[in-house]
Amino acid sequence: MGLYIEAHIRADLDELWARTQEPDRHQRWDVRFTEITYLPRAEGEPQRFRYATRVLPFLTVAGTGVSAGEKERADGTRTSALRFASPHPLSLLAEGSGYWRYVPDGDGVRFLTGYDYRPRWGRFGAVADRLVFRPLMGWATAWSFDRLRLWLERGISPERALLNWLAELAVRAAVVTLCCTGLGLGSLLRLLGPFAAATAYLCPLLLAGAICVALFKSPLSCTPAARRCLRQPPTRVRAPRLMRALENPR
Repeated sequence: MGLYIEAHIRADLDELWARTQEPDRHQRWDVRFTEITYLPRAEGEPQRFRYATRVLPFLTVAGTGVSAGEKERADGTRTSALRFASPHPLSLLAEGSGYWRYVPDGDGVRFLTGYDYRPRWGRFGAVADRLVFRPLMGWATAWSFDRLRLWLERGISPERALLNWLAELAVRAAVVTLCCTGLGLGSLLRLLGPFAAATAYLCPLLLAGAICVALFKSPLSCTPAARRCLRQPPTRVRAPRLMRALENPR
């Protein structure tokens, strides 16, 4: 699969399954979706669903998908597979497929996903996907997985986790802005005498150190962060056979 994300979550397997398989819970922690709705289905058929993502306040991109899950497996793991497609002309993502795996591991669960998709818009779309959209999708998936982890492990709701992230981002941005302003002030101090000049030479070092801290310090433990997730599979992985049984939702 093109993208791989893995998080280790210290939580009950059944609770993790519920918060990822129930649409009203899933859409709360997964930043990639604004709305997920299950569609009516006959007994024994795969579950069809509709998803929507609000790209801008006045623009929502929607699509449909089909999913199936294996909740009881001999090795104790669980699997969920899906195929999805969007007919919206402004959606770079045309169609794709993916899976979730739930692997009990010690005091928690290895929750991992692998998925890939076909972009539209021809050559331009392929370049835009490789340079911008695919890295953004990988980051959004990993960030969402850590947001889910905080919800399960520490009881921090997805809404609170988002506020924590925005607040920390604002503080970091403010520190960088103030330090950059201070670096410009240092040039002025050099013109005001020996003491001011000595201060001006020391000041940039302190400000540069503050900028580095603001940019590279690890996020707070209550803030979701994509960097906490594994982005490459530790071993070679294959898509589950369950995916082959799903028809294209288009």
